[in-house]
Amino acid sequence: MNYRPALNIPPVVKNLILANVLFFVITLVMKQMGTNLYPILGLHFPLSEKFKLHQFFTYMFMHSTPGFGHIFFNMFALYMFGRVLESVWGPKRFLIFYLVTGIGAAVLQTGVTFIEYKVLLAKMDPQQIAYVKEVGYGIWEQGKNFSDPLAGKLNAILNTPTVGASGAVFGILLGFGMLFPNTELMLLFPPIPIKAKYFVTGYGLLELFFGISGIQGSVAHFAHLGGMLFGYFMIRYWRKNSNHFY
Repeated sequence: MNYRPALNIPPVVKNLILANVLFFVITLVMKQMGTNLYPILGLHFPLSEKFKLHQFFTYMFMHSTPGFGHIFFNMFALYMFGRVLESVWGPKRFLIFYLVTGIGAAVLQTGVTFIEYKVLLAKMDPQQIAYVKEVGYGIWEQGKNFSDPLAGKLNAILNTPTVGASGAVFGILLGFGMLFPNTELMLLFPPIPIKAKYFVTGYGLLELFFGISGIQGSVAHFAHLGGMLFGYFMIRYWRKNSNHFY
């Protein structure tokens, strides 16, 4: 394949980066003006009063604020790996892959959260559940939560939005690993080269461990796995049904 020059960003990757940065800036500006966009555009649990169907799409363009780390690392990975895949697949197929893996990430994350939700309900009495649903959001908006661990967990499920392009980015990482398994990537810590197939496999296993163990509970690890899972099946499908798939 022919790699594009480092500064020659293909159109879909460029526009996705611009869209994410624009959403990030608008979110910061609106926050300063007293308007919080996360309840509107972040992905909420479907049984939450804040849930809207469009959030399965819009959450991909929202990132945590006020820090820049979340959006920087996502956009850097999108640039590094996405431009290679778009150069191979073309703009249309790459955009489809990006959107499907991003939405697929949200679907898996929501499915896992639904299981957690049902387990919680089985441990709580109806009055406690009703009270959390009635006053929980107001408490959450104040940056507080219930002292009772079950009520606090239920309140977090109902009122914490999932945001970020990480699901789609992990799909892109998986795609790069499948198309170029023997390409060597240089790790930062430790600074050693590793083949893409081993890097992707290791990263996937690490996300599975974090997701199951509950370590880094504020990170949507199953969304990352969802992006990789949907990306894997998309590439398998394309390979099976296309004579010209790379």
